[in-house]
Amino acid sequence: MLSGKNILLGVSGSIAAYKSVDVLRRLQELGADVRVVLSRNASRFVSPLTFSALTRRPVLTDEFVNEGWGAMGHVSVTDGIDLVLIAPATANIIGKTASGIADDALSTAVIAASCPMIMAPAMNERMYRNKILQRNLSALRTAGMRVVEPECGTLACGVSGQGRLASTDSIIEAAKEVLCAKKDLSGNAVLVTAGPTREPIDAVRFISNPSSGKMGYALASAACDRGAEVILISGPVALTPPQGVHFIPVTTASEMRKAVLDHYEQCRIVIMAAAVSDFRPTRPVERKIKKEEAASEIHLERTEDILRELGTRKDGRLLVGFAAETGDLVAEAERKLKQKNLDLIVANPIGTAGSGFGSDTNAATIICRGSAPEKLPLMTKEQLAARIIDKVAEFKAKQGL
Repeated sequence: MLSGKNILLGVSGSIAAYKSVDVLRRLQELGADVRVVLSRNASRFVSPLTFSALTRRPVLTDEFVNEGWGAMGHVSVTDGIDLVLIAPATANIIGKTASGIADDALSTAVIAASCPMIMAPAMNERMYRNKILQRNLSALRTAGMRVVEPECGTLACGVSGQGRLASTDSIIEAAKEVLCAKKDLSGNAVLVTAGPTREPIDAVRFISNPSSGKMGYALASAACDRGAEVILISGPVALTPPQGVHFIPVTTASEMRKAVLDHYEQCRIVIMAAAVSDFRPTRPVERKIKKEEAASEIHLERTEDILRELGTRKDGRLLVGFAAETGDLVAEAERKLKQKNLDLIVANPIGTAGSGFGSDTNAATIICRGSAPEKLPLMTKEQLAARIIDKVAEFKAKQGL
């Protein structure tokens, strides 16, 4: 199944490092050609000789020593690689990767690689629950990396909790999903909008909303993985655009409308995940308004309804919208689906724990034109993005678009 695939197996300094030997053998049994890079601490748990014997090639452990990979081993070891799989991944290598730090053989190889990546964390459960560690994992997911969640159980330190390296089966399955992913959107240009817009009141104040952009960025990454040429138009967010997308930053609703219309004609699929501000001040001021000078009222006007405008000019394109609601979720989403002439709408509740603006997870109901609503459970935004792209591809094929 993995014949012809080149995989870089990274092993970091966890007691679970011994399990990476089993991961290596399973990858080889599936036909993959595997290269191994160990962090300094990983070499204290499992000998490089073990991996060298199994792969019949040198194992990279030091970026400054020629270990059979040449003077620039941390770069050459990544040549032609289809996947980087780090199992186990410690808090250290996760933090380095999320921050772009490259100070040993493994972290420099990770930075040098230009292919999909999977992280399989393993650590103490308190370490895994640490907010900074979770922030780093969130950053990796946003950048398009796959995270294989650790399992719950008894850990090496004797306590029970989530932190045990995922099973070899789970890790191998993730590798197969990444390497054998469907490319059913190949040859299609997909436009995705993400994040909030900001409508200025004066030089320092604006009207906006809490959108983090995570859902839109996950959708852009998922579409790219399925072979699409992706244009990502994003409002101001603290995220790094996924690799391989054409990124266009905007700030206001007017700027987003212009960018969307500028690129609309070249795209067959348009996914409007941005939370565009519905209102803007009628008379924004270029300077900062002093508190003492401020009027007691701000007069507002409606911004452009970009989604409705696109619905009037579809011309055979597939148009996807989003509805974030506090009331009757399905009824409101179905109304928008018809009113704005959409093919598919994703409705998610605001105010529900773990769902909505800013979270790493989301619960949603997907409604396709002509089909019954499909309610999905709470899941990561990356998982939801994959389900949405599945629906987009299915609808596209069904309608012959």
